[in-house]
Amino acid sequence: MSSPTPTSSPGAVQARVLNLVDEFVSELRGGSDRRVRPDDDLEQDLGIGSLERVELAVRLEEAFDVRLGDELMVEAETPADLVTAVTTAGRVATPAAAPAAAAPATTAPEAAVTLIDAFEWHATRTPDRTHIHLREDDGAQTPITYGALWEAAVAVANGLAARRVGQRETVAIMLRTEQAFFPTFLGTLLAGCIPVPLYPPVRANRIEEYAARQVGILRNAGARLLITFAEIERLAGVLLPQVPSLEAVVTPDALSEAGGTAGIRYDRGARGGGESALIQYTSGSTGNPKGVLLSHANLLANIRAIEHGLGARPGDVGVSWLPLYHDMGLIGAWLGTMYMGIPLMLMSPLAFLARPIRWLRALSDHRGTLSPAPNFAYDLCSQRIRDDELEGIDLSSARRLLNGSEAVHPESLERFRKRFEPLGLRPEALCPVYGLAECSVALAVPPVERGPRIDAIDRAAYQEHGRAAPVADSAEALRVVACGIALPGHALRVVDQSGAPIPERRAGRVQFRGPSATAGYYRNPEATRGLIGADGWLETGDIGYLADGELFVTGRDKDIIIKAGRNLHPHEAEELASGVEGVRKGCVAAFGVGDPARGTEKFVVVVETRQTSA
Repeated sequence: MSSPTPTSSPGAVQARVLNLVDEFVSELRGGSDRRVRPDDDLEQDLGIGSLERVELAVRLEEAFDVRLGDELMVEAETPADLVTAVTTAGRVATPAAAPAAAAPATTAPEAAVTLIDAFEWHATRTPDRTHIHLREDDGAQTPITYGALWEAAVAVANGLAARRVGQRETVAIMLRTEQAFFPTFLGTLLAGCIPVPLYPPVRANRIEEYAARQVGILRNAGARLLITFAEIERLAGVLLPQVPSLEAVVTPDALSEAGGTAGIRYDRGARGGGESALIQYTSGSTGNPKGVLLSHANLLANIRAIEHGLGARPGDVGVSWLPLYHDMGLIGAWLGTMYMGIPLMLMSPLAFLARPIRWLRALSDHRGTLSPAPNFAYDLCSQRIRDDELEGIDLSSARRLLNGSEAVHPESLERFRKRFEPLGLRPEALCPVYGLAECSVALAVPPVERGPRIDAIDRAAYQEHGRAAPVADSAEALRVVACGIALPGHALRVVDQSGAPIPERRAGRVQFRGPSATAGYYRNPEATRGLIGADGWLETGDIGYLADGELFVTGRDKDIIIKAGRNLHPHEAEELASGVEGVRKGCVAAFGVGDPARGTEKFVVVVETRQTSA
């Protein structure tokens, strides 16, 4: 009997989808005591999170010979939604040929004082050169030239002027990875305003709830305007009464139409490197808002140091799927390549999460050389990409695949290398890095062409005495990945609890200083005092040690659990617990609870399993 197709009767399609979901859930749980129902909540009832949806979508596509939309990863809430997705999906088609690799890069504007100087330098010299190859949600690729981007940014700046938004006033930007983001951000800078990127909602049915959670950030930023998409614009009546400074919620199109490109109507007043160029919020949707204030000089210093640290050169091609509201995607991927004149192939985070192969395909098709991603992405590729998807993939062009933004695990690097080395991946291309928003984005990178360095140290000596004593690599050793040396012009040090510097291979608080460092948190003097010491060194909040000048991060300062005189780092226990069968990846927390009876702390690990009580 043949399998149902999308054109089969609705009952047959639903029965097949429910059977597939039921089989999938049974595998996740190691068995199931009831059948899946059409109205079950995929996450709450069945334990199917975002990463599990990737695998389930692949199975549905194979069973029905269809291509499901990327939005399925976030919008489908029940098996009934999956049935609808299958019945409305198109049949698998031969993918269109990828565009040719982008043109070689030009030199960078070394005399630029602001990001606008750098942007204008490229736009006036090479207006027709493609800066970004943007993969749209429908799979089409849109080229964005420097000249077109400049013209669109002028329209946004004129629109801000028409609304009388003045220099040094803050403008919140809540947009997805879409064409409108780039001129909106640059136009805000062009008008002398300060952009405040915000995380956009991903689920249409929760937009109102999400927008309400941004009120704290909007208040702290004192935003005059929120530029966003139409769904959020409709919530202006909800947001405006709660944010006294906020005068309007507008779409990029409405702003540009009001501004136009006929002449310059925005204020081209004096703009120096010390002017604020970005407020990057690291928290605030649920607690005390902490917006990292960065100047043009901070950002250019960081980008130039990255350029030197990575050994960027003409002919490099960037590839990224990182979100533009986050420093690694905004500064490291986009603004960095814009300054350096390196073409950038960009897709949305959802495009990658839906089909991780797209990242590797982009590297292969565009001959990508530089690409950043957090550690989990490397594991997702190693574990979720099927062998048949790798046909034709060539990773030999990759020079620096940056791994940062979260803890880098030795096993992740080793799995990725082993899986993709046969496709031309060079081990030395794997590049663990270290950075934080308070240093713009990047702080340390390894030497060029060296590859990962993994330090095996005595676990007991480290936990009990804070000594990173080297030992032979074994299951008993604590393995820590090197994140590199400080970028040119920057410095790293490790201090004890009194703030005194300590020798190499001794664990302590990691501090830094340099031209990329923030002046503090926007309108939050208390948090700023906790960040910047009297001697000018800034706290990273991380614990680690130095060896041969390289930084090894072992945990967060506030996360350390002291049990019977031993310093225990939660991430180790969390990583081990995540490997237990039935535990949901990313749903593990380790922490300490005071134990007065014993005069120490209890070590507690909480996990969320795939098995539910339903």
